[in-house]
Amino acid sequence: MSRFSEKRVAVTGCCGTVGSELVRQLAEVYKPKDLVCLDNNESELFFLEQRYSSVINSNYFLADVRDERKLFKLFRDVDVVFHTAAFKHVILCERSPLEAVRTNILGVRNVIDAAQHCNVERVIFTSSDKAVNPTNVMGTSKLMGERLMTAANSTQREGGRTIFASTRFGNVLGSRGSVIPIFRRQIEKGGPVTLTDPGMTRFIMSIEEAVRLVIDSAEIANGGEVFVTKMPVIRIEDLAEVMIQEFAPHFGYDPKDIPIETIGVKPGEKLYEELMSDEETRRTVELEQYFAVLPAFRSLYREIDYSYPQLVANSVDRPYHSANEPVLSQTELLEFLHRNKLLESDKPEKHPDQRYWP
Repeated sequence: MSRFSEKRVAVTGCCGTVGSELVRQLAEVYKPKDLVCLDNNESELFFLEQRYSSVINSNYFLADVRDERKLFKLFRDVDVVFHTAAFKHVILCERSPLEAVRTNILGVRNVIDAAQHCNVERVIFTSSDKAVNPTNVMGTSKLMGERLMTAANSTQREGGRTIFASTRFGNVLGSRGSVIPIFRRQIEKGGPVTLTDPGMTRFIMSIEEAVRLVIDSAEIANGGEVFVTKMPVIRIEDLAEVMIQEFAPHFGYDPKDIPIETIGVKPGEKLYEELMSDEETRRTVELEQYFAVLPAFRSLYREIDYSYPQLVANSVDRPYHSANEPVLSQTELLEFLHRNKLLESDKPEKHPDQRYWP
């Protein structure tokens, strides 16, 4: 029997990359008692409902996390909420910061208020590596989302039963805006393949793995933590070279004839990816698949036991970022891409071949 078989589960942002994969795994694998799917993208919501029309206990609603009253209605009798709705594109959030605040910060507050009002059991917020030492509006808004979740847990009184926690992970390869379809289109046109910096490193994960760990975190959360997913590390230059070797012959080119061009780092972009700050290491424990960053300020009204199954270590001695970790070899990277079917694309023509920022 699934851990969710007797639960009513809601997913906000169900049409996004993480949200839609959550819906797929919940509908096909975990099979909750009821599945409530929320999004403000009308067309994508329509197609998602058609895709899972045979799942009779799933329901799809046009809703925006900015609308607190709508959340109060839709969270009624819900047991678990996965909150994935967010603005995620760095440049668009930088250009329209108030919109990022309304969705990524006030939207989180609305989810918290609705969950407490409806006595939801657990709320899991999906965050981002960009929340660590943020250098842009999007990352700052995600950090505030994490802090709101932790604060909601720490200020909840004895009568409240809701557990709030966050999950933080890095690049989901193959997601919307991922570099893989961009590189593919550039190779299809004969190059050049554009790199921001040849020394740039990134954590990577497939969407299936990321979402499976998000679901797992809902089971082990004690309240207020930020779960940091352990991920392999790659050099972006290695990714470009591996994709050139794979795709150039497919499009009629010799791999040696596809140039790689360095175009410079975009505003606010880091050369390495941080998933844990130096300050956070002082209150972090290590699990098999995660680090659990415990709240800096513990619950005001309740004693919470922060014990976990599969504990590896009670302390961490260095920040978790991609410059500190060993990188995959090109052979290991290619195997990872094939294993997770990340080089397959149904409609690569939807993706531009240019990497633009002002």
